[in-house]
Amino acid sequence: MENVICKTVYPILLVHGAGFRDLRIPVYWGRIPKILEAHGAAVFFGEQDCWASTETNAHALCDRIDAILKETGAEKVNIIAHSKGGLEARMAASSLNGAEKIASITTVGTPHRGSKTFTMFLRAPRMVFSIAAFVVNNWIRLVGDKKPDFQRVCEEFSTSHLETFNAQNPDAPGVFYQSAAGVMKHPFSDINLSTANFVLNRIEGENDGLVSVESATWGERCIRMCGSTRRGISHLDEIDFRRAPFSRKTKYGIRDITDFYVELAHDLKNRGF
Repeated sequence: MENVICKTVYPILLVHGAGFRDLRIPVYWGRIPKILEAHGAAVFFGEQDCWASTETNAHALCDRIDAILKETGAEKVNIIAHSKGGLEARMAASSLNGAEKIASITTVGTPHRGSKTFTMFLRAPRMVFSIAAFVVNNWIRLVGDKKPDFQRVCEEFSTSHLETFNAQNPDAPGVFYQSAAGVMKHPFSDINLSTANFVLNRIEGENDGLVSVESATWGERCIRMCGSTRRGISHLDEIDFRRAPFSRKTKYGIRDITDFYVELAHDLKNRGF
């Protein structure tokens, strides 16, 4: 019997965050796309730049949505966006008037209210970011970025910028908004983000190693993502960085991040999206 629990009315568009591109190898979303497709979902990728500004990528998403609708004949898409990709999706729906082509926006680990911690780092001499931007922008063009702007992206994570951004990009009528926030239970939940988690815990409270739960909360509901073990779920776990289940346990919390996305798509289907 065909498994169609994730066969949503509209295609699912996965939108990646900063620092990565939708490369075939390695896949930004790990096992998630194949699992969704195995359960009946039509899955597409954002394919926007990894270090371009939010506005630049939001325009690219609008073009991408048009291409998907033309290819599939669908009227709208369901966007599931990770990290900065969530801001780009919101801008595409709001400021760029793409709402009529978007049924839902689900953000995962998106810094909707910026980062108090990162705002502190932005006080470093501008020369530091200028040098880093020169290196990153030139290197990232080699892997396909068309309009990288590393320094601007960094500045866009400040709390003041996101306060203005939110005022300029209110939720668009007719679009269903929801969010998910990962929680690392201790700094050693993910060795890649242990220092960041330790610092954020003391400045911003619960977080996934990069984004606080408070900042990630947006829309009609926010799903607090906790693993089935004492490890928790990090910013990298949210996109299946380890390509493996967290645990064999199933009673409490998320056992495998792919299960979370299957349930997410199934819920969208039940909502008529």
